[in-house]
Amino acid sequence: MSDNPIIRIENLGKIFPGPDGEFYALEDINLDIRRGEIFGIIGMSGAGKSTLVRCINFLERPTEGTVYFDGQDLSVLTKKELYKVRQSMGMIFQQFNLLMQRTVLSNVCFPLEIAGIDKKKAVERAKELLALVDLTDKTYAYPSQLSGGQRQRVAIARALATNPKVLLCDEATSALDPATTRGVLMLLKDINKRLGITIVVITHEMRVIEEICNRVAIIDKSRIAEVGSVEEIFTRPRTAAAKRLVFPEEHSIEILPGRRCCRIVFDGSSSFEPIIAGMVLDFRQVVNILFADTKNIDGKAFGQIVIQLPDNELIADRMIEYLRGKNLTVEEVDGYV
Repeated sequence: MSDNPIIRIENLGKIFPGPDGEFYALEDINLDIRRGEIFGIIGMSGAGKSTLVRCINFLERPTEGTVYFDGQDLSVLTKKELYKVRQSMGMIFQQFNLLMQRTVLSNVCFPLEIAGIDKKKAVERAKELLALVDLTDKTYAYPSQLSGGQRQRVAIARALATNPKVLLCDEATSALDPATTRGVLMLLKDINKRLGITIVVITHEMRVIEEICNRVAIIDKSRIAEVGSVEEIFTRPRTAAAKRLVFPEEHSIEILPGRRCCRIVFDGSSSFEPIIAGMVLDFRQVVNILFADTKNIDGKAFGQIVIQLPDNELIADRMIEYLRGKNLTVEEVDGYV
């Protein structure tokens, strides 16, 4: 991964007309997306993230500002030049957007046909990509005969057909169940590693960001609220928008009970084991678990737990040191989780 940005967004704004006047879908967006990274853009519904991804490849022309792709200012390009640039930006959608009357092979060949590639070469390329996404056995099947995860793999193969430098994924896993989602995310991670393609993930799910992204931008009310590494945002969210995403609303606790509460972050640096239970047995003191969202990925722990500590200050201090000794990020919290 290079520090050199492949996508630079400068002072970007997008205005749509509305019944009550102009509506700012995006305001003053500034972002650098580095070559070779998996970059996440996350926000709640209506925050502007889908408009932003369409502005990145100029399917939606910004009202203000511009996007630089691989050093080119997209705002000054002709339609023909823009079309050529878009061949370097594959796109994956939530609803797959496959052509139902075409076979899997024919769907993957479609962008190559449009680009004027020789049919024999197009078929060879499509078969290579179907092998990459592990769908060789579905080459001559139709989309209606596939599961949701298989359809999204076809869509990924099709997006890779023109050898793009960037893959734009707009809520690519929202229509899939959790197990299928993980399979698709692992495929994207593998493609990024093997082919060096920059991947931009648009989502409303923090778990998707945690799973595969290097860095993340949080978009809130049409503006960028916070940008940083996934670890920084997850362990130390600074803005209210970041906290709402890190602590899902349905599990949030407005007022924490007790005098001292702490948040324990599992970032994969520790093994998945019953650390809280072990601490309770060691100290012979109970703690109150207020919130828990953890998962086991390849034997490592990811997620977070919020606990209420005992009233005894000395024991509470020792518990915090005990947890930090287990390679965990621990912070005391109050008022908002």
